[in-house]
Amino acid sequence: MYTPQVFSMDGVVVGQSARMRAVFDFVRVISDSHSTVIVTGESGTGKEVIANVIHQASPRRHHPFVPVSCALFSDTLIETELFGHERGAFTGAIKDRPGRFELAQGGTIFLDDIDDVPSSVQVKLLRVLQNRTIERVGGTRTIPVDVRVITGAKRDLKQLVAEGRFREDLYYRLNVLPIVLPPLRERREDIPVLMEHFLRRFFRARGEDMPEIAPVVRQAFLQYPWPGNVRELENACERIAQTCQCGTVRVGCVASSVLFQGDGRGPAEAPAEEDLAPVSSGLSLDERLREVEANLISWALRMSTGNKSRAAELLQIKRSTLGDRINRCGLGKLVTDGEADTVAAGSLS
Repeated sequence: MYTPQVFSMDGVVVGQSARMRAVFDFVRVISDSHSTVIVTGESGTGKEVIANVIHQASPRRHHPFVPVSCALFSDTLIETELFGHERGAFTGAIKDRPGRFELAQGGTIFLDDIDDVPSSVQVKLLRVLQNRTIERVGGTRTIPVDVRVITGAKRDLKQLVAEGRFREDLYYRLNVLPIVLPPLRERREDIPVLMEHFLRRFFRARGEDMPEIAPVVRQAFLQYPWPGNVRELENACERIAQTCQCGTVRVGCVASSVLFQGDGRGPAEAPAEEDLAPVSSGLSLDERLREVEANLISWALRMSTGNKSRAAELLQIKRSTLGDRINRCGLGKLVTDGEADTVAAGSLS
């Protein structure tokens, strides 16, 4: 028996941008429909999330939601994955096996990376959409399927049609209810909301409250182009939650590729002024260095349970130097009481 996921539209982070609010307004309108939907957007923009939201808000939510990444399968394997096969259809086919369309019976199938489907399978997909039946590989009987088809594409299918790489008749069958997801760099006002959402979730998974986020970190996230979109931002937040050892998320907790926009594709395009939050005028080298220093000192003090002598050994600096830097960074609260007493007693002798 299929157990539906606990997944609601209210639980999805929409953000503040007008474009994403418009997307979710459209999703609410089309959810009760049974028509085909195509979601277009760069990798990592959340196409599967949107497909799942549509399914969970629809009358089909008590039936399966079956996602399929068409790019994962070879040209010979994808047909079997989608339509199944009969016993003896090929070497190794020792029993009948239903495909993903049959597994999605009564529910929704999400065909991601539809732009990677070979032309031979495009023909069969067109037949499914027209007749609502499938034939297993090696079989002759037609099997009726009652599924809603949602597809995802990272490239413009209309352009692929013009280039002769995608069937025009299939394109028009799929392009009934189109949704276009903007890349994260075009909706930067959503970055702070998404950042706090993911950080809160990952710190909660560790049994901790989300710490304060340094302004310089927020600005770094706003300025980074996020070529991997929401998925990359989520991964960056998970990295912070797993490595941050101090009471504040500082630049030392953030991957250098995000801080210095080093995605290997040359200098990042600067965001428009209206897209940036009024945190600061920029990220100076001095600010970054101070944040890195404070984060390293915080880590050393925590590893040494607040003992400055042991912390200085970890950082390979003199204890007196560490004391000056602790005062400069305002990290005196991380020093243990016993250590502070020892210092005071030594100064009186």
